[in-house]
Order: sequence, then C-alpha cells, then structure tokens
Amino acid sequence: MFVIIGYVLILGGVLGGFVLAGGHVHSLIQPTELLTIGGAGLGAFFVANPPKVIKATLSAVPTVLKGSKFSKALYLDLLAMLYEILAKVRKEGLMSIEGDIENPESSPIFARYPGIASDHHLLEFLTDYLRMMVGGNLNAFEIENLMDSEIETHHHEGEIPVHALARVADGLPAFGIVAAVMGVVHTMESVGLPPAELGKLIAAALVGTFLGILLSYGFVAPVGSALENKLHDEGKIYQCMKVVLLASMNGYAPQVAVEFGRKVLFSTERPSFRELEDDLKARKGK
Repeated sequence: MFVIIGYVLILGGVLGGFVLAGGHVHSLIQPTELLTIGGAGLGAFFVANPPKVIKATLSAVPTVLKGSKFSKALYLDLLAMLYEILAKVRKEGLMSIEGDIENPESSPIFARYPGIASDHHLLEFLTDYLRMMVGGNLNAFEIENLMDSEIETHHHEGEIPVHALARVADGLPAFGIVAAVMGVVHTMESVGLPPAELGKLIAAALVGTFLGILLSYGFVAPVGSALENKLHDEGKIYQCMKVVLLASMNGYAPQVAVEFGRKVLFSTERPSFRELEDDLKARKGK
C-alpha cells in the first residue's frame, strides 16, 4: 500500500511541478526513450546475474506490495509457542517433544500457532535445532555458532535481490544519458528541419536523461531499500528463536528464556513484559 502511495507522490510531485512551471506532460511521453533505457537496464540485469539471482529478484520484487507479517501479535505467538515447548521439556524431558519436531504438521503444539507453522523456513529452523537439543551431542556454544552461520547465510541470500536492484538503479541514469545522446545524434541529422521541429527533437532527447534519473532514484532504488528493510524484519525472528533456545540450553526457566527473546526484538514490535506475561497466563487458562 505504501509503495503505491509513494509512487503516486513521486509522480504527483514531479509532474505537478512540471505542469505548474508551464510544461506540458505530453512532451514527457517518449516511448522510444523509455524503450532504450528500460531495454538496456533489463539487458544489463540479465547479463550481470546468474539464473538463481534473476529468479530470486523477480520473486522478491512483488513482496514489497505486501505489508510486513512480523507484528507484535506474531511475536507473542512465537514466544508463547517457545514457552509451551520449553515448559513441556522442563516437565517431561527432552524426549517428550520428539514427536512434535519429527512430525510438526501433526503436532498439537504447532497446530495452535498456524502463523508460525505455516512458514516453512521458520518451522525448519526451529525443529532442526530442537532436534539437535534432543540428540544431546552438541553443547550450547557449538549450536550458537551453527545458528550464527545459518542466520548469516539466510541474510546473505536475502541480500542478493537488494544488490541486484541497486546495480540496476546505478546504471539507469547512465542509460538515460545514452538515450539522450542518441536523441541528440538524431537531432543533428535533422538540422534542416524548422526550428520548432528541432526543438521537439531536442526536448525528446533530454527526456532520456530525465527518465533515467527518475526511474533509478524514484522507482528501482526504493524497491531495493524496501526489500532490505523486509530482510531486517525477517532476520529478527531468527535471532529471537536463537536466544530463547540458547537460554534454555544454559539452564534458564522457560519464563526467563522467552524474556531473553523478547528483549532482542525491535521496539516497534516488542511486547512489554506485562503484555507477554498476561498473554501467557491467558493461553494457560484456555
């Protein structure tokens, strides 16, 4: 929603200022300039990136139109689910959750938290490390290093579309200059035309520079920044699970372990201590 609003504001500000200055919008409509810039930018994107990067970028771009799912409600669900799992471990032992982690789709615990269970990556991350805890072959330090490596890999993969779009955005102003130069060359070929016609050709050439800069800083670069912000939001939930599980492995009670997880969340989505406590009590009463 905000992406659409932002684009409307960009076009409204740019075109509105142009019209108020006495310009005519139709003079900015130059399909050939747009074809030159867009085609060159797209071609450079395909040349610079392997198929997996192209696929990841094309899959990631539409997600900027969706709002973030990482809300306070989701984190309350996550912390409550972790608390329930760790409380079961503390009461019945690690082996009591073996069925839950081996068949999470049929687990009554995960079934109560569909927002978490429906995310394959989150569920896989959690069950993998719970499985290691059940196995008992790794200590907390070794698991922490492994978690850090996996989170770093996940973050690196998420940055791939961001960097690809940033390089495209960097190149669009230059392609705008290419389009403008080609327009000037065409104008020089037409020096025999009347001054009014030459003026239109020069204006069309200058539109190339305008479009290259506008597409770069007004459209493509902001999408890359939006994807980067979504990546930071997504990375935080993995950090939350990490510190909760490590706190449990270090001997802290479930209530204290989930408090560790609560403290690492961004302040905009972090529930207060009282909110978390009341939520856990309310879920116990159900």
